Amino acid sequence: MSPIVTRNQLSFAFPDVHPDARLHIRVQRTLRVPDDENTYGLPPGLGSFPLISAETIDRPAHSGAGTDVFLPMWQAEAAWLDFSSPEDYPFLVRISVGGINAVTGEDFTDAIDFVGEDYFEVPEQPWLDGFRVDEKTVRQFVAMPLGEGYTAAEQLGGTDDGRLRIQVTPLRAATWDERVAARRAARSVEPDTIELCAMPGSTDGMGMGAGGSITQSIATPVEPRTNWDTGATGEATLRIINSADWEGLTGTAPHHEPPPIEEYLEHGYPWFEWYDDSLARRGGSKLSDLKTVKEIGDAKGESPLPDNPSFDPPEPHVVGP
Repeated sequence: MSPIVTRNQLSFAFPDVHPDARLHIRVQRTLRVPDDENTYGLPPGLGSFPLISAETIDRPAHSGAGTDVFLPMWQAEAAWLDFSSPEDYPFLVRISVGGINAVTGEDFTDAIDFVGEDYFEVPEQPWLDGFRVDEKTVRQFVAMPLGEGYTAAEQLGGTDDGRLRIQVTPLRAATWDERVAARRAARSVEPDTIELCAMPGSTDGMGMGAGGSITQSIATPVEPRTNWDTGATGEATLRIINSADWEGLTGTAPHHEPPPIEEYLEHGYPWFEWYDDSLARRGGSKLSDLKTVKEIGDAKGESPLPDNPSFDPPEPHVVGP
C-alpha cells in the first residue's frame, strides 16, 4: 500500500482493512538545536516541508523509483516527523534512516522485530524528532551530504542508502471494532461522562546525521503482536534533495532557509517536552554512542554546522498523553 502525497502530507489509507485505518505523516521544519553538551526541549514546527512524488518529475536522471517522494532540505537543516490518525486508529510504524533503524540503530530489515521492538505505535507516539539514544533522549535529525561520513548510517555501517523509509502496519479490523463497541457501550452506561481526547496536534543526495540532544521518550509498544495486520503493511520512501538543487529539479523555488537561533529566541517561540515516564522505553540503544555532526566535523577539522551557538535552554511546555 503506497501513500498519497497531497498538501505536503503523506496519507496512508487501508480501506480493505477498515474505513477508519488512515494515517497522515508530515515532515516538519524546525530549529536545529545546538550540537553541544546541553539537552534541549522540543522546538515547534515551522511549517511542513513540501513533498513531491517522483513520478510527477519529468527528469529521468533524478526521478528515482515511481513510489519515491522527494523532500527538499537545506544542508544542516533539522526536521521532525509528525504522525496523526483522524480516528486515533492504531498503527505500528518503523523508520529506516539510510538503512538503519531509527529506534534501535540496527540494520533495517523488512520483517518486523517484535522481540527487539524495532518500532513504535501511533497514536501513543505522535512525534519523532531524532535517533533514539536512551529512555528520555533523542539526537535530532539533521540533513547532511552523503559520502562525507556525517550521516548516522555511514557512521554505523559505512554506507547510507540515501532513503528515509516509513513502514506502516494497521491494527486488525476486528480488534478495532471491538474497542469502538466497548467505548460506545461505556458511554451509554455513563451518559454524564465525556471523554476528551487530545489530538497530537545536493545532487549526490543527502542523509540524516545526528544533531543536538532533545528530551523525548519513545513509547514502549503496548499492543500484542497478534493485533497487527502484518499482511497489509504499506511503505513510503523519501529521498532528501538539497534545497539548492530543488528549483532545477521541480521548477519551483525552495523554501526559505531556516531562521538563525538568535531570531528564533527573539520571537519567543515556545519549546516543548515529550516524556512520559509510564510509557518510556527503558535502556539505551546501539545509537547511544553515535557521534554528532559537530563531533565528526571537529575530528575532520571542518565546521559543518553554521549558526550553532549554545544558550540556556528555555523552560519547555510539558505535553503528553
